[in-house]
Amino acid sequence: MKSASNLLEGIGTGQLERVVVGKLGVNIDLLEGIQELVKKQGIRTGIILAAVGALSKAVFRNLKTVPADYKLDDRHRLYLELEQPLEIVALSGWVATKEDGVTEVHLHFSASTVIKDQIVTLAGHLTPGTLTSVKVVVVIGVLSDSTMKASTDPRTGQIEVDFS
Repeated sequence: MKSASNLLEGIGTGQLERVVVGKLGVNIDLLEGIQELVKKQGIRTGIILAAVGALSKAVFRNLKTVPADYKLDDRHRLYLELEQPLEIVALSGWVATKEDGVTEVHLHFSASTVIKDQIVTLAGHLTPGTLTSVKVVVVIGVLSDSTMKASTDPRTGQIEVDFS
């Protein structure tokens, strides 16, 4: 077992400044819609508090293998695309800004649907191509005085949240 001092790579802090609630239109790419909400509201740092709504299509991305060097690419991922009615069960993630001023939005989601007359729930990384239906409402907690930033992890080459 690792000692307590080795368990965490970082701890971020921030003050909850405000809560932003956005309703996305029908047939909108969910990730693009959230990115637009972040941009229009000038959100530089935040956390996804909740989401509710329906989808007409979902693209789930999950890891199927992890290479020894942690350098991930699409060979290590599996994509599942479903084009049918789905209900958002959960949406979680963060918003953080890189040193170059580019704001990153990193999200994971789960959604339920009916497959062979059974309700099933699927989850994964939110990728482009997931489309809204009926309505989707997203709630973002905007942070101020935050130590949270986005950066590229040199070990993996992936965008991550950074607290340095």
